[in-house]
Amino acid sequence: MGDSLVADNNWQLRIPFCKVYNCAVSGSTAQDVLDSLPEIAGRVPMPAAVLLMVGTNDILAERYAFVDTIRKIIVQVSTIFPSAEVIITSLLPMKLPFLAEDTISRLNDHIEAVTIQTGCCYLDVHKKFLQSKDIDLFQEDGVHLTARAYEIWTRTLLEHVSLLIEND
Repeated sequence: MGDSLVADNNWQLRIPFCKVYNCAVSGSTAQDVLDSLPEIAGRVPMPAAVLLMVGTNDILAERYAFVDTIRKIIVQVSTIFPSAEVIITSLLPMKLPFLAEDTISRLNDHIEAVTIQTGCCYLDVHKKFLQSKDIDLFQEDGVHLTARAYEIWTRTLLEHVSLLIEND
């Protein structure tokens, strides 16, 4: 679930051994995702895991008070899909001229705190992107991702999921 950054990846192709339901919608804000949960619950069978990455469009609109909405999403997803592992992906290190350098890191700290408080998993793709030696992770707009960026994100997700399976 999420915005275009989630919607634009062919998760099924990258994770062929799982059935993937990509419920992300380009342009979605955190509130849009929250509002879409009843519809998603009606069409998606009980998943083993739910991946959420949202907040990009909130940032683009310069609305930064969306972390509490992420908390509400987590609570509702956990109610709708009680046996699913909820995985919240960090915001990505977008390159936007109006954005202070530490904004994404500070928001990610708040998102990570919410994941700890709600007992779900935090997937720090932000750190993986910053550590990557690849320079072509973002398209020219500084927001949307390249195929290489999706490879890193998917690999990070699969590493995280394999750790969850090992620890079960």
